[in-house]
Amino acid sequence: MELRDIEIFLILAQELHFGRTAERLCVSPARVSQSIKKQERRLGAPLFDRTSRVVRMTPAGEQLYRELSAGYRQIMDGIEAVSAAARGTSGTLTLGTMGLQAWMIRGIVGVFGERCPAVRLEHRDMNPVDPLALLRSGEVDIGHVWLPVREPDLTIGPVTHTSALVLVLATTHPFASRESVCLEDYGDLTFVAHRSPIPAYMEEVFQPFHTPAGRPIPRGPVIGNWDEQLKVVSAGQAVIATAEEAARFYSWPNLTYLPVRDAPPVSWALVWRTAAENPLIRAFAQAAADAVRLTAQDDSITLSDGS
Repeated sequence: MELRDIEIFLILAQELHFGRTAERLCVSPARVSQSIKKQERRLGAPLFDRTSRVVRMTPAGEQLYRELSAGYRQIMDGIEAVSAAARGTSGTLTLGTMGLQAWMIRGIVGVFGERCPAVRLEHRDMNPVDPLALLRSGEVDIGHVWLPVREPDLTIGPVTHTSALVLVLATTHPFASRESVCLEDYGDLTFVAHRSPIPAYMEEVFQPFHTPAGRPIPRGPVIGNWDEQLKVVSAGQAVIATAEEAARFYSWPNLTYLPVRDAPPVSWALVWRTAAENPLIRAFAQAAADAVRLTAQDDSITLSDGS
């Protein structure tokens, strides 16, 4: 069945009127009638009951509509996504990431590069102590940050992945010999303080201000970036919490990473200024959504195979 014939059938099923269907599709009523007759001959069953006054779907027509409508929408969405990407396949897109998180989204970057090979993708490192600064200044077009982000001028795109939370502390710290910690333990620790306008709701994802029981969580040395955090921690002056993948990239000999056993996972997503949205941003967001979906499908297949 040709895509055009499928479209004619679906529109007629909605309109139940040959004339209006023809108008919507910019074809003649005769073309609509011919298409439906061809489909009925091929399927061996009538799809519509027609009289001079009304058009109704038959049970076979209703079944075919259910079977085809979802698939047709998926096909058209895919065509629109590729078309949107094609309309913005030239120019420069600046992507902001935070250190090791650039490695975590390498698959997304690869998909985007394959789809838009003529686009120059520039990379900027975003300061996790002030995660929204480069977005706000326009120095990056699309940023990769942790959620939540509740800023009215920013659009939240696809979630790329989640990370478990770990506590980073000096190997000489009294807690370093533990196998894990819990959020209530934070009341007995000193975290760094941020020299930035980071929203409190974002800061508390990693560094809450109170324990679950309501105890205040102390703040210590003031830092301005990620490197300063690590130096303060390695000196035993404070602790920090971060994504678990940091242990693979920042394996300093005097740092210990402990799981926070009752902390919820941290979600990471793409974010951009709503007013600055353009075809390249949309194309990158679509590449991210598709890459995440394909990864989820691959993981599902792996689990079902028992491998």
